[in-house]
Formats: sequence, C-alpha cells, structure tokens
Amino acid sequence: MSLGSLFALFSSDLAIDLGTANTCVYARGKGIVINEPSIVAINQVTGKPEAVGRQAKEMLGRTPGNIVAIKPMKDGVIADFEITEKMLNYFIKKAHNRNLLLRPRIVIGVPSEITQVEKRAVKDSANGAGASEVHLVEEAMAAAIGANMPISEPGGNMIVDIGGGTTDIAIISLNGIVYSKAVRVAGNEMDEAIIQFIKKNYNLLIGERTAEGIKMKVGSAYALEGRITMEIKGRHLIEGVPKTITINDEEIREALADTVNVIVDAVRVALERTPPELSADIVDRGIVLTGGGALLKNLDKRLRDETGLPVAMAEDPLSSVVLGVGNMLSEFDLLRKISLE
Repeated sequence: MSLGSLFALFSSDLAIDLGTANTCVYARGKGIVINEPSIVAINQVTGKPEAVGRQAKEMLGRTPGNIVAIKPMKDGVIADFEITEKMLNYFIKKAHNRNLLLRPRIVIGVPSEITQVEKRAVKDSANGAGASEVHLVEEAMAAAIGANMPISEPGGNMIVDIGGGTTDIAIISLNGIVYSKAVRVAGNEMDEAIIQFIKKNYNLLIGERTAEGIKMKVGSAYALEGRITMEIKGRHLIEGVPKTITINDEEIREALADTVNVIVDAVRVALERTPPELSADIVDRGIVLTGGGALLKNLDKRLRDETGLPVAMAEDPLSSVVLGVGNMLSEFDLLRKISLE
C-alpha cells in the first residue's frame, strides 16, 4: 500500500452534527461535505430507504401511500434507531464517495442533557454505520469552538445554540462547561406554533414546509421596523378546499411568543446560576448566538433588551456545531478533555 493511500485511510475521519432538522458532515481536510435534512423516505413494502436527506424532504407531505417520510431525530436525540442508522450509513458513504473499505473515526455533537440510553443509541447507530471509534461532544461546547470563542481561557463565555429540536445554553471556561441547560424547545416548536396559530385563527391547515417558510420570511422575536406580509396557501378546514390568505409579522410574532419566551427564560436562569466571577466576564463579552433558530429576526435585540447584555451572532450560525466538532478531528488532546464518556 502506498503512503498516499495509507494517508487517505487515516484522513477518513468525520465529524457529524446529527441534528433534528439537518445533519451536517465534516470530513477532515475537506471541510463540510454534507448538509442535508435529517429525513429518510422509507418504502413500507420493502422496508428500504427510497431517498435520504434533501430528496426525502421534497417528499414530505407528498408521498404515495407506500412511502413514508420519517424524521428519525426528535428533540436532538434518536427517536427511531434503525432509521437513524440507515441515514448515517447513507451520509457516511456519501462523504467517502461510496468507498466501503474505510472505517472512519467519528466525532458527533449531542445535546447537553442527553441520557446514558440516548448516548448509547447514538454510539451504536454510528458503529452500526461503519465507524471504528465514536466520540461524543456536547453541542454547546462544539458550537463555542466553531464560533471561535476563547474557551480555553479562564473567563466566562456564554453560548446559546438554538437548533431544530433543542436550545443548548452553556457557560464555558477553561475548556469545561460550568453550567449547561438544554430545553427541548427550538426551531421545530416554532414551526408547530405557527401551524396551530393559523389553524386556530384562519381555519387553515398548512404543512411543516410552509410553516418553516413563514418563520423564515416573516417570523420575529421583537417588533420590526417595517411591516412585512406574506401570502400563504393551505387547505380550509371547513370548506375543505385550497385557499390563500395574507398574514403579517405581528401575527406571527404573537404565534411565536410562547416559544421565544421559553428560550429567553432559559437564558435568564443560566445567568442567575452563573458564579459571580464568570458573570463579570459575560457582562464584558456578552452572549453568542448560534444555530438555525438564532436566525429568527430580532432575537438578538430581544435578548439584549431582556438581559441588558451585548448579544452577538456567530459568523456562520448554521455550521458552528459541525465546524467545532470538525476542529476536534485534528485536536485529539482537546477532544479527550471534553468528550462525553
């Protein structure tokens, strides 16, 4: 075996952000190679996956009877073990261009309040999908590394990572987590709140993809400068026919109020539980937001208003976790210190 191919075998390590909404895969030396929805379309007759990721998302709510689109992750953890393994298998092979000889070392980001059983499930599904070693890292820690926060210094760093299934909040100092809290309220809950609001106020039934589109276009956590409206289509519950209505940002802000309040309260609790020395650092450094949910318009303003602290958005909020986990592939000493056993 030539040195080049030997090196290729060892550089097959992968870092995975196994998210409720999206799965990102980072290959050592290449960067992010996959960023696709965590969805698998299964053929119920054969039990085999028909499509995974982006193709499967296109099928959501549009599949014939024998094909179901399944989201195997719920609240940041595995809800359907077999399907998660199939999904990981697909993504790992895709990251390695279908090279089946490789058995990569894999580092996976998980929510901070994950149980032993849930940890086992993540490890087993990665092993089942062909990993030689599996290391788990808390997502908040990974997000802080991916957002280039100075976590190894003796000073408080506060990160709020709002994903699809969970919001992870952590205070980090000297490569360790001083306080962490995961609330299972995040982007998906926001979508669900929008679906319920429109159903209640307009008798209109909309799907998940429409709700996500509304959240991204007109959703906000704090009053906007100008009014935004959007036309949406759905099925009228009483008349039973497709209908189009116009909604505005104020209504959607009302729809999202409860979900946003849960996140704001969790941040407040974290600040109350922080040791005084670190609180002083956070007053100077502020709070860093990452994750797809952090892109909700004016969420930073709302947090600034509620806490009186500076709030900044990470440079690439959607990729912070996977970049952080990817960083560990070349820093095994740091990984040993912070991986979960």
